[in-house]
Amino acid sequence: MNVRRLIPTTAVAGAVVLGLTALSACSTSDAADGGNGDKLRVTASFYPMQFLTERIGGEHVAVTSLTKPGVEPHDLELTPRQIGSISESDYVLYLKGIQPAVDDAILQSGVKNTVDAATLTTLENHGSEVSGHDHEGDEHADEHGHEGEEAHEEHSEGDGHNHGEEGGADPHIWLDPVKYAEVAKGVGKSLEKADPDHAADYKKNTDALVAELGELNTAYETGLKNTSTKTFITTHSAFGYLAERYGLTQQGIAGIDPEAEPSPARIQEIHTIAEKEKATTVFFETLASDKTAQTLAKDTGLKTGVLDPLEGITDKSQGADYIEVMESNLAALQKALGAK
Repeated sequence: MNVRRLIPTTAVAGAVVLGLTALSACSTSDAADGGNGDKLRVTASFYPMQFLTERIGGEHVAVTSLTKPGVEPHDLELTPRQIGSISESDYVLYLKGIQPAVDDAILQSGVKNTVDAATLTTLENHGSEVSGHDHEGDEHADEHGHEGEEAHEEHSEGDGHNHGEEGGADPHIWLDPVKYAEVAKGVGKSLEKADPDHAADYKKNTDALVAELGELNTAYETGLKNTSTKTFITTHSAFGYLAERYGLTQQGIAGIDPEAEPSPARIQEIHTIAEKEKATTVFFETLASDKTAQTLAKDTGLKTGVLDPLEGITDKSQGADYIEVMESNLAALQKALGAK
């Protein structure tokens, strides 16, 4: 487990108490009982959750994201004001295991309508090497990501895979359009229950988004079907679900932790893999340093490129929202893999 990245929940405990004490007289409002025409007050933990609630909620919600643009979500530390705002929310959407400080604050907030996106689909274990062929017949992985196979045990130590969860379940479900659509459906249903007066609109918006994600999935399927190589190298092993979905192999320089320092042995292994699999590109992301990618690329003669894990949208993002950035990721993968 990469301990450095785990924000101690005790660090926010005092702030949690402070925030909740100040709000103790305010009970969590139930939207169905509001009756004042106000928008549903929604708190989203970081961008992928914000995108879902904004698209599905539409004009009926006022969404606040706990993670500001440009902030690495894993590094988030909450202020007392933010913790207080969680308690005042009508609805909270988060992804357990990504942000320990957020998990702890939500647990203590007492908000009635709280949804963990990880419960709306199936999480799996992904190591540094993730292939679309490594999980065949693996529909039996349970919700905690425990697999029946031992395909990735060789990478289980020192790669930073345990993302705050026992069992090392990979939380990056939003990078698979199919899994993200499953989450969207669950969010839509939960918003219908939280605010039944606008249930019809939530259902309509959910159906529209799911259809759009279906088109994105088709674009990936057709765009990556015929390529010169199936292997891509990345500094952040966030693309396990995407690789599995489209029959690719992700070779992570380190692990799920975007800033983990790779071991010399792993770097040498990447050198060998790049030659054998004819990989052309080392991908880095927008919210973390490209130092490791640049060094490896220089040593191996590979190119560098951006593959965005979509943990936040900034002015450096290759698109204005989730769909546009995913389309840019597809174009980057097609170029790197030699799509025909």
